[in-house]
Amino acid sequence: MRVDLHNHTILCNHAQGSVEDFIKKAIELKIDYYGFTEHAPMNFDEKYRMKLTEKEFYEATLRYYKEKYSNNINILLGYEVDFMQSVPILDEILNSKVDYLIGSVHFLESKNDSLPWGFDNPEFIGKYENKDIDSIWIDYFEAIRLLAKTSYFDIVGHLDLIKVFKFLPKKDIKLIALEALKQIKKSNMTIEINAAGFRKPIKEQYPSMELLQLAYELDIDITFSSDAHALEQVGYCYDEVVSLAKSVGYTKCAIYKQREKLLVEF
Repeated sequence: MRVDLHNHTILCNHAQGSVEDFIKKAIELKIDYYGFTEHAPMNFDEKYRMKLTEKEFYEATLRYYKEKYSNNINILLGYEVDFMQSVPILDEILNSKVDYLIGSVHFLESKNDSLPWGFDNPEFIGKYENKDIDSIWIDYFEAIRLLAKTSYFDIVGHLDLIKVFKFLPKKDIKLIALEALKQIKKSNMTIEINAAGFRKPIKEQYPSMELLQLAYELDIDITFSSDAHALEQVGYCYDEVVSLAKSVGYTKCAIYKQREKLLVEF
């Protein structure tokens, strides 16, 4: 089975290409399960996500193409949801009839900052210079732990996204992330091996080999994602991430249907 569960549409305002073209590309690449997970509406940072008024259109569009291409590929419907302590997740998203929800941390909140910090946005990269890198990583993985503790989500998006610009901690990454990973296991969540990191300054997948090994030791399930925002990113570096997962010991990955986790061999 070839699986790619984290991908976007033009509704997020920072992706290109039609839904149908993405699906045709996935079929060409012999992907068996292909998931769309648009950035869910919320009352924050609205220019980088779909609007709540577009929710019905998004879901109807995917249901249409799911049926149209049902003999060629399994299309799955989801959302990527930002987790923030200060901004509530909309009930309309939490109660959506979808296959799965990805929970992601893209913002760090601090008493010293008037607004949450979009740490993976190049516009705000300068903030790293004024912060202790170990503290940033500790705060990030505490947010991941709290995300997992809610039990709202099925998959953790790009587990170590905080490394995107290659600002790495001095402390042991495994120790920083351990409690978050324990909570992910306790909540029966999946982590994705997300190939988007290969397109970023860090030039490697999320999560790192060290964290993937730790996840395997903790018996945490995985899935695969290209996090495509453009047609050429569909199935990005798929063979590389599959080889990595196999080298750690994984033989199965998760897919979801109506919020139910299923494990398939890859």
